[in-house]
Amino acid sequence: MCGIAGIYSLSDRAVDPFAIGRLCEAQAHRGPDDAGSVLLLPVRGQSGPRWWEPTAHDLSRAMPDLETRGLGQAGSPGGKREYRLALGHRRLAVLDLSLAGHQPMTNRSRTVWLTYNGEIYNHLELKKELMEKGYEFFSTTDTEVILHLYEEFGAACVERLNGMFAFALWDDPRETLLLARDRYGIKPLYYGEFAGYLVFASEVKAILSMQGASRQVNVPALVDYFTFQNTFGEQTLFQGVHLLEPGHTVTIQDGRIERRRYWDFNFGPQEDLAEERCRERLRFLLEDTIKRQLVSDVPVGAYLSGGMDSGSITALAANSIPRLMTFTGGFDLTNVSGFEAGFDERKDAEVLSALLKTEHYQMVFHAGDLEWALPRVIWAIEDLRVGMCYPYYYTARLASQFVKVVLAGTGGDEIFAGYPWRYKAVAAASSFEAFLSGYFSYWNRLVPVAQQARFFTPDLLRQASGHHPYDTFRAVAQGANGLGEPIRQALYFEAKTFLHGLLVVEDKLSMAHSLESRVPLLDHELVDFVTGLPTRYLINTRWEKNPMGDENLAGKYLFRRAMDGVLPDHILLKRKQGFSAPEQSWYQGPLMSYVKALLLDRRTLSRGFFQEAAIRRVLDEHLTGQVNHRLLIWSLLSFEFWSRLFMDGDGLNQYAGVSRR
Repeated sequence: MCGIAGIYSLSDRAVDPFAIGRLCEAQAHRGPDDAGSVLLLPVRGQSGPRWWEPTAHDLSRAMPDLETRGLGQAGSPGGKREYRLALGHRRLAVLDLSLAGHQPMTNRSRTVWLTYNGEIYNHLELKKELMEKGYEFFSTTDTEVILHLYEEFGAACVERLNGMFAFALWDDPRETLLLARDRYGIKPLYYGEFAGYLVFASEVKAILSMQGASRQVNVPALVDYFTFQNTFGEQTLFQGVHLLEPGHTVTIQDGRIERRRYWDFNFGPQEDLAEERCRERLRFLLEDTIKRQLVSDVPVGAYLSGGMDSGSITALAANSIPRLMTFTGGFDLTNVSGFEAGFDERKDAEVLSALLKTEHYQMVFHAGDLEWALPRVIWAIEDLRVGMCYPYYYTARLASQFVKVVLAGTGGDEIFAGYPWRYKAVAAASSFEAFLSGYFSYWNRLVPVAQQARFFTPDLLRQASGHHPYDTFRAVAQGANGLGEPIRQALYFEAKTFLHGLLVVEDKLSMAHSLESRVPLLDHELVDFVTGLPTRYLINTRWEKNPMGDENLAGKYLFRRAMDGVLPDHILLKRKQGFSAPEQSWYQGPLMSYVKALLLDRRTLSRGFFQEAAIRRVLDEHLTGQVNHRLLIWSLLSFEFWSRLFMDGDGLNQYAGVSRR
């Protein structure tokens, strides 16, 4: 895990060698162990070396007024070294902790340069294959494997990688820049075009450090966010900033930008094998992927809730690591009632930890923690997606005190069909159009389109004129057309949207604490196998009767069978429960005064996005119990802090809060 950045001139103007340093410094938390940069692609007509790796000493000797001359006016002493491409890196050392892992990394002939973030779990197999072809290696990093893999296969090398990654690679002989992101979007990569420069980085805050970067709201994305509590495709809330889609590459050559999809989910059943054979195969793949993802030169731990996904990962990892360190977050449920009274999973986690003999650590979250955490969570996430996630921030901080790598269960529900109550909403759809209508009705849940005229201000609606959330929804869901069964269509849509949102949040909240989060349930071989299983192995035929019951084995049917004998029955038979705080109760009780003070503040209301009457109505309906607006309240709180931090330029030191736990 690391932070990458780059600036590419789309014309013949030089890049500022100081700017790449600012981009890297803005995401220093992603890589506290090392930093590096390189300047490439000399300005046309310039003599001298094809590359330059500036040191701090080099830059200190550069032209005294360099930083004040603007993005396209930079140079070095005498103007002899001006380049059109800068690559930068912040390193979190996990494999090969030596200087051999320094990035940006180049091949022996210095014709290919790479800045890379992630982990390649099949790098040893690929390395063996490349060595048989005559390639020499000088490190034990997976970074060097990508370099030589590109030399052998070109841009198609991404199709050979099993892991999580985002990288930028410069091919000097071809003068081509390649940006790539892994299949599922586990690692982020943002980019934007400003003043004739293509700027990219692991985090948006780095891009915003560039001169000319916009600090305006992307209004269509704002409408989508308050419709779906998510943004889809390349859209972000930042005007002009795009998130490279999972399974995509971007190639830049001679100023031309070309996007290509190299992979997509395939939820079409591939082969109808006997159940027992599939169970055995799944068990083998689970064990194999855990072993692969335990490879590290630094300590590895695991999140452990009381659920199926993290429990399975922990149980299998504990077979390889004695006294595996595990981490759990729980909630203070004082004055919490209803279904939220069961939200604290610490007891189940403690029982499982004792059974698996892990070294267990836990913490308790209180309602009052939110005031201090919220601005820091939003600063870390930047790219607002999905629901309340501040417990993840605290749990990642806890884990980072003991380990540098943590295994997480993200992806289990989306791949193994863990939301049967959602699929039931469209199970009877007789056509693709019927599926679209039914599933849009389900996900159109934050501020339904029919109510948006009473929620958004007339001015915002004018700015969003011509944009319809249904069109956004349909564009993504179109890839599910042809899968036949509505359940498989739902799985495709959720993997492309909800899972992607979860992964963006997972990365940001872990890397805020310099912690690498790995997601074993998204191993390529495992996903390819599971998505090709017959539906009956994902959803048990009893699912129609009671999709939420405690005794229900509907979702994750084969997964549960594969873990029989590994996990105790009380975990295997447990109903699905997300890692969520008791928001409904907290917003009605201890947090309501804080929520009102923030959302009804003159500064908040003066932004001109939401009608004041609508905000008051939402708060009143929630407080009186008429409507559970917990999702919408979280999104309103998040967006206001997003506006203050990224649009207004507030600093985190302005929000001391009440708790620094």
